[in-house]
Amino acid sequence: MNTQSHAIALLRISLGLVLLAHGFVLKILGFGLGGTMEFFGSLGFPPILGAVVALGETAAGLALIAGVLVRPASLLVLPILLGATWQHAGQGWLFTSPGGGWEFPALLSVLALAQAGLGAGSFALRLPVGRPAALPRTA
Repeated sequence: MNTQSHAIALLRISLGLVLLAHGFVLKILGFGLGGTMEFFGSLGFPPILGAVVALGETAAGLALIAGVLVRPASLLVLPILLGATWQHAGQGWLFTSPGGGWEFPALLSVLALAQAGLGAGSFALRLPVGRPAALPRTA
């Protein structure tokens, strides 16, 4: 039994569940895309960024849980997580601080970077990767 591969899968699925919870459950179901966009606008960001973040977290979470496109999903969600770290930096270190601290989004950033380096691990639905069939030559 390859425990390292299982540990990588545990990291992947856990990170995927957190991203899915923040993107889909919190932002889309909880606040709604309109509410999320309004919140981002109140912070001085373009409101559409709220939708991009919610959908990005949701898509990355689903990809990680399934084990599909794990490295790209981990890298593509990294700017969102670093942005969350930056946004929370002024509230102090602990996430229990009013407005939330920066330690949780910073941890998620490191986990996403580690996942990108490690790959999918066990129990992944890898996409078939192969060479495309040769195209016929034209005269």
